Amino acid sequence: MVVMLPIFAVVAGLEHIIAKLTGATYNEVNIIVYYLLIPLSWAVLVDYITMLPFLAPIYIIAWLVFLWKDPMKFRDRCDWAFDKSVDFLLWFKKIGWNYVVSSVIICVVVPALIYVELIWAVVKK
Repeated sequence: MVVMLPIFAVVAGLEHIIAKLTGATYNEVNIIVYYLLIPLSWAVLVDYITMLPFLAPIYIIAWLVFLWKDPMKFRDRCDWAFDKSVDFLLWFKKIGWNYVVSSVIICVVVPALIYVELIWAVVKK
């Protein structure tokens, strides 16, 4: 558990830097990274592996609809989604994980393992 805090600090720190450089809020950066960029990269990899370009275009269309629906409320929707994400991560207290531990496991370790599997599948192809 001691290693979790530095990992959390680095990831959160990078998101704060990106927010400062782009003029976005931390919540917006977090949602864009974890709800747009990471899943989109997985969809692109799955499309490449399966040779069926289906998931990534559908995902992009869904995000365009999300943005088009009410672009002025993007920050509010990011704040709402971030709050729901925090609630989800806090749920893991039931199994003894605090917010930092659940954040690192769910938001760093799990995505890293998914990337390993997808990249392995690309390499094997």
